[in-house]
Amino acid sequence: MATPIISFRDFSFQYRAQKRPTLEHVNLDIMPGERVLIAGPSGSGKSTLGSCINGLIPSSFAGKVTGSLTVDGVDAPKAGIFALASHVGTVLQDPDGQFIGLTVGEDIAFALENDCVPQEQMRETTRRVAQMVGIEGHLGFAPHELSGGQKQRVSLAGVMVDQVKILLFDEPLANLDPATGKQAIELIDEIQKKTGTTVVIIEHRLEDVLWRSVDRIVLMDEGKIVADMRPDELLAGDLLARHGIREPLYVTALRYAGVEVRPEMRPARMATLALSDAQRQSVRTWFERTPAAPPPAERQPLLTVSGLSFGYTPERRTLEDVSFTIGRGEMISIVGRNGAGKSTLSKLICGFETPERGSMTLAGADIAALSIRERAQHIGYVMQNPNQMISKTMIADEVALGISRRGLSEAQIRERVEETLQICGLYPFRNWPISALSFGQKKRVTIASVLVMGPELIILDEPTAGQDFRHYTEIMEFLRGLNEKGVTVVMITHDMHLMLEYTPRALVFSDGRLIADKSAAAVLCDPELVERAALKETSLFDLAGDCGIAPPEAFVTRFIDTDREVRAHGG
Repeated sequence: MATPIISFRDFSFQYRAQKRPTLEHVNLDIMPGERVLIAGPSGSGKSTLGSCINGLIPSSFAGKVTGSLTVDGVDAPKAGIFALASHVGTVLQDPDGQFIGLTVGEDIAFALENDCVPQEQMRETTRRVAQMVGIEGHLGFAPHELSGGQKQRVSLAGVMVDQVKILLFDEPLANLDPATGKQAIELIDEIQKKTGTTVVIIEHRLEDVLWRSVDRIVLMDEGKIVADMRPDELLAGDLLARHGIREPLYVTALRYAGVEVRPEMRPARMATLALSDAQRQSVRTWFERTPAAPPPAERQPLLTVSGLSFGYTPERRTLEDVSFTIGRGEMISIVGRNGAGKSTLSKLICGFETPERGSMTLAGADIAALSIRERAQHIGYVMQNPNQMISKTMIADEVALGISRRGLSEAQIRERVEETLQICGLYPFRNWPISALSFGQKKRVTIASVLVMGPELIILDEPTAGQDFRHYTEIMEFLRGLNEKGVTVVMITHDMHLMLEYTPRALVFSDGRLIADKSAAAVLCDPELVERAALKETSLFDLAGDCGIAPPEAFVTRFIDTDREVRAHGG
């Protein structure tokens, strides 16, 4: 019998600053050449497990280790990070944090330079590895000139030059647009097939990782392994739902249609799913008997953008002739590939940049002459990373900052702040320091600091980035609640689930142009549009096709309506 390449035996780890262990009594064997997905909600211990495999624990993060961990024959806790680097290559969720060289070639060759490899051999190895990951045409480029997907390829090449036996990916999809995420999973699959390397992927976006097959899924919660199963077996049960991980949408749709999901149906991937004629009929029957939601009511225009054009330099056009209207009280997504102009559009709306051509009106009034501060009274902007927006120590002080210079009395300011904290679910923490909050709670503080200004429109950049399903749902239900109170909500997002579930309408951008303005379901059921905008077709589109349901967007809309109702009632 083969020897495991990674072996945890009754392994526990407790960070020095924590009261209880983050990992408890872990027993896990990973065999050479296996592809293993480690999934679990935030705080489950999955990233800590990864840090033990690559030696960051205990080398960089001190704590108490009990039990044993062997990685490629090495006693990992005693070996340390540098000894393990020749066995385990780690690709982080943020590739920018891994760049060292001034060019792609230098970055890939860095480990070889440290090992004093002769120059000719170094060049040959760098070329060979760059070719393997499809980046050979960019060796002279600076890292900042690359797209998100290309950066990830460089990071992968940089760890592969050491000919490591284990590749560890820590949330590889977190910062990528949907199409690039899909390519990243394809690349990992391709490299594993070419090299036979053992691949460990840490990720909570299960359906996206399962675009290509994995051998096992290890499910973690509260520092323990709660399941270690083949994907088909895990998806047939209810363990994912019980531990806060979203199952693939097509699996949920089958359950709504009364189809019993069994391992022999091979439900782990839509591409392998085998349905009988009777099961397809069940899906069709469910679709036909589920009533369609009424069409949305006509809304009064709030923000109107006409012929907007902008470029950071005369040669580089970022937005070209963009026109659209957002109605009062809408909840809308702005989607498209990285670099399509989405964030630039929000900067123009908020007044951080000035358009070269075109006009914008808010509630019928031209906003061109309004300063950033004046616009902020009507339009709120929430950045992706809450830490970039916070400047005060205490929660109440941070929320009060925006209105402190409006000539209000202290009592009026306190009343406004407390009212906003109530709305945002932060009132019990009003006297807390911000440093004591979770990432999701900090996000709410930044939203509260914008909301206290009384804006009619809030723009949020990637509101759920890096959040597991439970925290994602908390943030989005909170935003839906704000929307129901009359606040117009616009979200820039790469999350196709978010777009489908929460925003009936989507604006789609590609190369600085608005290429579609239609329902979210219609966007993700249009293969040509999906390709142009670097999106990812929903698996519900494929399920509708397999079951002979047309038009597929009607099936997708019906599913989203049902799912929303089920979750609203805690089902």
